[in-house]
Amino acid sequence: MTSSPAPEQANPAPVDVVLPCLDEAAALPWVLERVPPGWRALVVDNGSTDGSDRVARALGATVVHEERRGFGAACHAGLTAATADIVCFCDCDASLDPADLVPFVREIRAGAADLVLGRRRPRAPGVWPVHARAGNLALSRLLRRRTGLRLRDLGPLRAARREELLSLRLTDRRSGYPLQMVVRAADAGWRVAEHDVPYAPRTGASKVTGTWRGTFQAVRDMSRVLREEPVREEVTS
Repeated sequence: MTSSPAPEQANPAPVDVVLPCLDEAAALPWVLERVPPGWRALVVDNGSTDGSDRVARALGATVVHEERRGFGAACHAGLTAATADIVCFCDCDASLDPADLVPFVREIRAGAADLVLGRRRPRAPGVWPVHARAGNLALSRLLRRRTGLRLRDLGPLRAARREELLSLRLTDRRSGYPLQMVVRAADAGWRVAEHDVPYAPRTGASKVTGTWRGTFQAVRDMSRVLREEPVREEVTS
């Protein structure tokens, strides 16, 4: 067993925000301060050595430990630990504001969409490196060819209902997790919406797309997801 479950709550929060975390102690105060009131922050520590888990706990967040390294592993540990009807995902590096999830959740509750994604809009030059943006554009085009969805970004800011997300049976535990979520949602006939969100300079160094090597690895993981066959529903007699 690699992750520690979140403790039961007498009055579960209406929304859980999953925050995958690897050495983000410097960014956590800013991020957690912006989680909307009444929502629960689920910080999934993915092997930090800078005391991120202690900082998160001191600031009132629920901490889940996921020993298996990988963005997808951390995200899925948060999803399985969540108890709220609606689950959101947000990076933990201060590049995205959790408060921007409020209209996403409103859209899910209203039944206007099943999955809402944030399209990152850089607030300063150099925020989104050229190699990362090029990889994202290429994957968006491949996604359109594979599913018909005309998305312009595959960013980490997103919201959906917990039970529906679990029904997608996501298996990727690396960089392909966000894309697999979108692909399987499209295959299941979900209504997917996309809205612009500000994208600010991150705090600290990127673990995935901060280098050409990291971007190549992420694109390779995601390309593998796009080659998967659609998941078929099991038929029982």
